[in-house]
Amino acid sequence: MQRVAEYQNQTDEILIEQLRSGQEQITDYIMDKYKNLVRKRANAMFLMGGDTDDLIQEGMIGLFKAIRDYRMEKDVSFYHFADLCITRQIYHAVEASQRKKHQPLNTYISLNAQMGQESEDTLQDLLESVENPNPEQLLIDQENANDIQEKLYKNLSKFERQVLLLYLQGSNYRQIAKQLHKEPKAIDNALQRIRGKIAKNM
Repeated sequence: MQRVAEYQNQTDEILIEQLRSGQEQITDYIMDKYKNLVRKRANAMFLMGGDTDDLIQEGMIGLFKAIRDYRMEKDVSFYHFADLCITRQIYHAVEASQRKKHQPLNTYISLNAQMGQESEDTLQDLLESVENPNPEQLLIDQENANDIQEKLYKNLSKFERQVLLLYLQGSNYRQIAKQLHKEPKAIDNALQRIRGKIAKNM
């Protein structure tokens, strides 16, 4: 418990340095610290019929890779590097699922979808940028994401915004239904509408 308190007073970057010096227990601390981020990224996939637990497991693998591969000399924060690694790992899992079924999954956003009408970059391009992350690319990625989010939110009803926010925060159908005093079916229907609007905005 005392050791955890010590970790909480250190930056992730310093903890990674200490991990490389032999303090292996730091790995468990960071994995636990970022598990909620992994769950959020897994939920954001909007896979209908997919196994969320499998996506979370893939995300944790991505997080482990981030801990293993992070280099401070890249001048990128560990948080952003981990976020990219987690997202990339999950998307690769979806690609593998698509190949296995030999049919397109029509309930997730295509990796080849353009990130905006004025951009030729695809989501795949952005995910591949994790190999050589730099502050400029991270800023561009964030601006693209913010642009898509702004366009999407304009097309969502108040109820749909509430559902999306809770879903991306890690709540499941039943938890959202309870918080919003609605039936689970209403939440399911709202998420279906949201998926369609996300596809249009991509």
